[in-house]
Amino acid sequence: MATRGLDVLTVDDVLERAGAGRFQRRLLGIFGLVWAADAMQVLAVGFTSVSIASTFGISVPEALQIGTLFFLGMLIGAALFGRLADRFGRRRVLLVTVICDAIFGLLSVFAPNLWVLFLLRFLTGMAVGGTLPVDYAMMAEFLPARNRGRWLVILEGFWAVGTVAVALAAWAASIYLTSDAWRWIFAATALPALIGIFLRFWVPESPLHLQRTGEHAELRRTLNRVLQVNGKPQLGDGESISPPVTTRAGSLFSPSLRRRTLAILCVWFLVSVSYYGVFTWLPGRLAEQGFGYVRGYGFLVLVAFAQLPGYALAAYGVEAIGRKPTLIGFLLLSAAGCALFIVATDVLLIGGAILLMSFALLGTWGALYAFTPELFPTALRGTGMGAAGSVARFGGLLAPSALAVVIAQDFSLAIALFAGLLIVGAVAASFVDTETRHAVLT
Repeated sequence: MATRGLDVLTVDDVLERAGAGRFQRRLLGIFGLVWAADAMQVLAVGFTSVSIASTFGISVPEALQIGTLFFLGMLIGAALFGRLADRFGRRRVLLVTVICDAIFGLLSVFAPNLWVLFLLRFLTGMAVGGTLPVDYAMMAEFLPARNRGRWLVILEGFWAVGTVAVALAAWAASIYLTSDAWRWIFAATALPALIGIFLRFWVPESPLHLQRTGEHAELRRTLNRVLQVNGKPQLGDGESISPPVTTRAGSLFSPSLRRRTLAILCVWFLVSVSYYGVFTWLPGRLAEQGFGYVRGYGFLVLVAFAQLPGYALAAYGVEAIGRKPTLIGFLLLSAAGCALFIVATDVLLIGGAILLMSFALLGTWGALYAFTPELFPTALRGTGMGAAGSVARFGGLLAPSALAVVIAQDFSLAIALFAGLLIVGAVAASFVDTETRHAVLT
């Protein structure tokens, strides 16, 4: 629209003009590196428990309590840093969280006793919990609407890269190290975060946050930087950016948001319990108690690679048919993978069921991470992603601890429980009251 000779553009207008180009690819590489590091930190729980138990003379279930503390830290970090990102800006929080992630992760390598290790993994969990929701809120706010879903799923795909990396690190440690393998695995998980510290300084503040806080000069510089890096003409003297729509931020449970908030948080919780329930216990079981080819770290690496086509299909689905139907479809496919595992008696079917679970559960995460940040306005996006992260970490807390008794008695019974939870998750996803494909962020 034109006002007194000026072309007044929205932030989304400028991002559409810039397109998804070199700037977004750089952003994806930076966020993706730390995202992979975070995956390694989270999944290291399942790969280090046996070695930690051996070093400190405790049982494996006791060693898995390190995972409980790690997820407790993630729960607190997600809620805390998500709110701070909405109040003080995404960029500051990103820098703080990745620095803490690298420092506490690296210090874990040198833990002299179990209690120090507990503390350091808790602090690392807080940092990792803070990076996950803020990364997604910020990446979403630099993407044009027509590309956002696919790119957010691609970012989530770096989780599979981290999964493969930690599986390879654990495999190498099992071959070449006779003691304290967990120290080397934690060192491998800290390295990408250390590199990510320096790369994060390149990332500017989110344009939607700058618009909301009235930092007009910085907003214009940031948008011009995106345009320039993508090889597009910068904003002209006759072009201005529209002010933000002045509405009360409200809360996640205000009448207009309550239904979608409750529904999507329910999905996050159920997917998290199922995913961490499977992948906290599965590595140790397959490495030590598997049979045939469904045994050892080699198969675990194959399981990790199975996640990549899951992300690819999710990236296609969220743009082709929408976020909500893609999410529901992957939830039901994940439940089908669990059901196949329960009834399988042949080693080929068991292996196929595990690969299907890995494929479908990670496709579910891809669709979920693409959908969730689009459900909330800018003033609440960090808070919303933080709440989702906290609920997910609560599910992660339950998976290795509260469900340990069920898993220890009958692993197939636990998988059946996860299948039921995933079906309930699909029902909950159907209650989300909007579809956000090609939606403009507000």
